[in-house]
Amino acid sequence: MDTFNSEVRGGMRIDWDVPIRMDDGLVLRCDAYRPDAKGKCPAILNYGPYAKWLHLKDGYPAQWKVMTEKYPETVQGTSNLYQNWEVADPEKWVPDGYACVRVDSRGAGRSPGFMEVFSPREAKDLYNCIEWAARQPWCSGKVGLNGISYYAMNQWQVASLQPPHLAAMCVWEGAADFYRDLSHHGGIYNIFADMWYRDTVTLRQHGRGNRDFRSRINGEWTSGPETLPEEVLAANRCDYGKDLLDHPLIDDYWKARMPDYSKISVPLLSAGNWGGVGLHPRGNFEGFLRAAAKQKWLEVHGLDHFTHFYTDYGVALQKKFFGHFLKGEKTGWEKRPRVTLQVRHPGEKFVERAENEWPLARTKWTKFHLNLADLTLSARKAGGAGKAAYEAMGDGLLFLTPPLKEETEITGPAAAKLFISSETRDADLFLVLRVFTPDMKEITFQGSNDPHTAVGHGWLRASHRKLDPEKSLPYRPYHTHDEKQPLKPGQVYELDVEIWPTSIVVPKGYRIGLAVRGRDYVYPGFEQPPMPVSGRIYSGVGPFRHDNRRDRPLDVFGGKVTLHAGPGRQPYLLLPIIPAR
Repeated sequence: MDTFNSEVRGGMRIDWDVPIRMDDGLVLRCDAYRPDAKGKCPAILNYGPYAKWLHLKDGYPAQWKVMTEKYPETVQGTSNLYQNWEVADPEKWVPDGYACVRVDSRGAGRSPGFMEVFSPREAKDLYNCIEWAARQPWCSGKVGLNGISYYAMNQWQVASLQPPHLAAMCVWEGAADFYRDLSHHGGIYNIFADMWYRDTVTLRQHGRGNRDFRSRINGEWTSGPETLPEEVLAANRCDYGKDLLDHPLIDDYWKARMPDYSKISVPLLSAGNWGGVGLHPRGNFEGFLRAAAKQKWLEVHGLDHFTHFYTDYGVALQKKFFGHFLKGEKTGWEKRPRVTLQVRHPGEKFVERAENEWPLARTKWTKFHLNLADLTLSARKAGGAGKAAYEAMGDGLLFLTPPLKEETEITGPAAAKLFISSETRDADLFLVLRVFTPDMKEITFQGSNDPHTAVGHGWLRASHRKLDPEKSLPYRPYHTHDEKQPLKPGQVYELDVEIWPTSIVVPKGYRIGLAVRGRDYVYPGFEQPPMPVSGRIYSGVGPFRHDNRRDRPLDVFGGKVTLHAGPGRQPYLLLPIIPAR
């Protein structure tokens, strides 16, 4: 049980399937890639469900193709034999004096146990793994966490537990609030988490054995060594989608999975993606802002979800950060600005800019008022009362500014205030911040998951309109999601809608638009393919759709929604306009 194999390959000492005993007696398995030399080194550790022996090319061929063909630098300077999804390549780190420790999470890959993703049990396991690594004879006692998505999200959780030997954490595109960021956008159920769990995570469950891949790393079963019956596997994992649907409000289930930002004191680098709306960037911003750490940095980039972590840009950034905090090297990190933004321009152009804070102190918070009579956005309030209705499950209304008289930068969080009535007892609002060329062609971007991503998104279920007065800000409403407040048909209600942070420099002559919709955004020109694959048709929001029938029954969310304006009811879009320096 406690034995493992060790060998030297390519100048690295590799310990395979090393046992790590948890406090409840369960043994997890990890691999440790480290220098084959005497002395001690810091550890870069990650814990997650994607099978440490599964090669990135085998498990994620489409992503591998994008990464290697569009950004060949990501696979240069390495044999790529040990490339694993969303974690560091040891061949790029071990020569610099780091150990890379990969742990298969409880119930996944080579580790047995009951699989329950993002659970308090997993956070405790990760704590134990950090402390185990620090005790190893080859470790300097300093442990850093690094990785994308799952391997970033659980960092917020474990940092709240304050493991003594956690010395630094790099949260690369990692959601923090699993309710607001992942499961229920504005209170509206997002189908992604269930689809991801069924189509990705459960396929890596421990005990799948010969149903999974043989590892090109060492020829062993990635989710073995045993091959267990399907009924045994099903009994040994949670039903994640059902769990999420069974908890539509923030209750004890969610509270046990929320990070306590006041206890996150370790130095951190939060790296977000403007195009990741639907999962990660909100957590990167909220975590950076709310963590108690005195030494914290924010970086925001573009491109596909996984790409920049592996590019020379991303690897160099990570090494400067960890070199400073894990090895005490003079990397220049202490001179780095607290905020670095890759400011977005049309045409997939990004311009790096250093800033001192987030949101930017020089932001000119600007209200664009909704004129319900002519569907315009204007700095001037519309006079008189007005109404505008749309089908509650339809494409809604689009409000547009006149052509901009000068180039205008929008960088930061945004929000909208609306006054609505519904024919039924609830309504779901989907807000989309859009930009159009002078001839009304929409500007979309290569998002982290969808090649036609709009500039910004926000959501709110009207019955979840209750605000937390202590945490809400004019530009970032914060909803409690702890009770439902049904609507009375025909009665007007005031709603404050959060629109996730974004960045775009809008050229002169272009228009800014706000779509108020009753369903997910669909980019202009989208055509349904003749043979769609369920959950894999990306029409503008990637896999982050909100069309679960149990969550949105027609008798509750059908009918019509009406926007209202008049005395005491001035609907507006609040944008973070950044003046030129």
